[in-house]
Amino acid sequence: MRADLLIVGAGMVGSALALALRHSGLQVYLLDGGALSVAPFSAAARFEPRVSALSAASQRMLERLGAWPGIAARRASPYTDMRVWDGTGTGQIHFSAASVHAPVLGHIVENRIVQDALLEQLHDSDINLLANARLEQLRHSGDDWLLTLADGRRLRTPLVIAADGAHSAVRRLAGSETREWDYLHHAIVTSVRCSQGHQRTAWQRFTDHGPLAFLPLERDGAQDWCSIVWSTTPEEAQKAMALDDQDFCKALQAAFEGRLGQVLEADPRVCVPLRQRHAKRYVEPGLALIGDAAHTIHPLAGQGVNLGLLDAAVLAEELLHASARGERLADLKVLSRYERRRMPHNLALMAAMEGFERLFQSDRLALRWLRNTGLKAVEGLPDAKALFVRQALGLSGDLPALARP
Repeated sequence: MRADLLIVGAGMVGSALALALRHSGLQVYLLDGGALSVAPFSAAARFEPRVSALSAASQRMLERLGAWPGIAARRASPYTDMRVWDGTGTGQIHFSAASVHAPVLGHIVENRIVQDALLEQLHDSDINLLANARLEQLRHSGDDWLLTLADGRRLRTPLVIAADGAHSAVRRLAGSETREWDYLHHAIVTSVRCSQGHQRTAWQRFTDHGPLAFLPLERDGAQDWCSIVWSTTPEEAQKAMALDDQDFCKALQAAFEGRLGQVLEADPRVCVPLRQRHAKRYVEPGLALIGDAAHTIHPLAGQGVNLGLLDAAVLAEELLHASARGERLADLKVLSRYERRRMPHNLALMAAMEGFERLFQSDRLALRWLRNTGLKAVEGLPDAKALFVRQALGLSGDLPALARP
């Protein structure tokens, strides 16, 4: 089989890229090791542990790709406010959508729901879907890439897009280099029910061992469930994972200072080691990395999927422009336009999150004073807070057309 371009990985980012290229006249193949089937949805089902905080820019993109109605018809939990505080001091800050006259700051959505809504659109598109297609080999063959799948099938294409996640097989087989470091933290992820409603607010407390986030979830209008991301040391994570449900709820409630009352119950927990990585280059001739294949960041602000969706939108925009001009899509000069637009933005956010995380992890008295003073200072600067909110909403910066207001 031959394709004009081949996307490896049909997760949220790879699927969004494929949809952005439909009707382009290009022969696009999207392959994934999974079944690529849409799962039945029940409103009464428990929440999936993996969620994303979708920004307004991501929502606009998903609307234009036709996937947002499928998300809204299942479950999407809007939040209008964000409250952050230092658990070892008095510094706190409050962000509000109302400060920029926006209806919401974003939506907390289960990853599976986003994925299924995208898949529904893909099944009705001209994109060629290859399910249960695990990549085994990747090598150059003239000006093309030759991909060999585990079942023996072979595909030929001049351009491969790696959207296959943090442990990208494409990145590994192509020999793309990354800079990586371990945060020396694990994240415990689950959903919990509290005795007090979350008030459509994303809550984040910085503890002695790491940040703890309670992200609002809604089911049939009820606001008593939250998705939690508890970042802590491997030792503390191991202890928390070993607790029974009742003791885990008590420990979580104490770590969160009981801001939402009692933690009444918790779904099964998942523990994920946290590691940051960034590809030294996003592109080379005939190859581009997007999403987690190019960069993974600390889940501190829930920005990972938003960065990946912007990668997909920018790459699609550059490929479509190049195709209209008759340029060869696999040329480095074409792919470098994507890299020049996305790498500085991603690096800046990664550096900010890294600095923020280190600042709040420090036990040094001077840094504790600095972070508390800083939080209080920013809280008293409404214009500075509004600037942050506008950036988070995707109302400023170099946005691709798919995500632009």
